This record gives sequence, structure tokens and C-alpha cells, in this order.
Amino acid sequence: MYNMTFEELSGDYSQERMDTVAKALEEVLTSALPQGCITVGVYEAAKSLNIDPDNVVLCILATDEDDVKDVALQIHFTLIQAFCCENDINILRVNNTHRLAEILGGGGGKQSSGEPMDLHCVLVTSPHSTSWKDPALSKLNRFCRESRCMDQWVPIINLPER
Repeated sequence: MYNMTFEELSGDYSQERMDTVAKALEEVLTSALPQGCITVGVYEAAKSLNIDPDNVVLCILATDEDDVKDVALQIHFTLIQAFCCENDINILRVNNTHRLAEILGGGGGKQSSGEPMDLHCVLVTSPHSTSWKDPALSKLNRFCRESRCMDQWVPIINLPER
């Protein structure tokens, strides 16, 4: 079975556009992190989605090549995707957990307790104090909306190494 990439499927999104979207994602994550607007981990994300789904502005599902064979993880992803679609939460798939770990707090991908972070699901929430008007988030929202119009419900973003 041959899976087409997003660029091949649409033809409209150049590599330059995809790089812009990846940069916007990085900007959103780096600005949300110091505000405490990031939830990391499949189970933590599920709890957050259950408690306050209206506060979630973006769901990021991340995998590496080894994760494709993890049936339990794929089931979790399917359930999270269904919940996000039902609640109008934008979803992106990222294929570089190592780079995601770098963005979210160092290349080691470790929590303060020394345990590895579960970066398979990352939620970005809106700060309670203000209405978040981030231009990078607006770019991501527009990209997700355009992707859905082309029946690409969970677009894949390649986070390039730095």
C-alpha cells in the first residue's frame, strides 16, 4: 500500500508552505510553554480533554518510525482523534518526537523526575486569563481548516532537525 504525503495529495502545499507551518508550530509551542498551556502525555491529555475540552486549541500527535507498530498507541490516537473531531479541536500529526522534545524543554526528553516524557500527545490550551491571539496559532488553525476542506483531517507535519 502506498501512502501519499500531504504535498503529493494536495499539490497546493509546497515545501516552503510546509516549512512555514512547522515554524508556526514551533512558535506556538515555545510561547505556550512558559504560560503553562502545554499538556504532555497520552493519559494526561485524555484527562485534560475530559475536564475542559473547550480550553484546548490544538492537539499534536507525535510518532517516530518505531511507534507505527505500537497497536495500543494507535488505538489511543484513534480515540483522541475522534474526540478532537467531535469537539472541533484542530489536530496535527508530527513525525519527529526527538525534535518535539527539544522544543518542549531540551533534547533529552526527560521530565524533572528523570523519567522520559510521553510526547505522543501534546495539547495546547488557551490561557484562562486572556483570549490568546497568537499569529502563529492563527496560521496553524488556517492550515488545519484548509486541510480538512481537502479531506486531510490529520495533516502530517515534518519538524526538521536543528
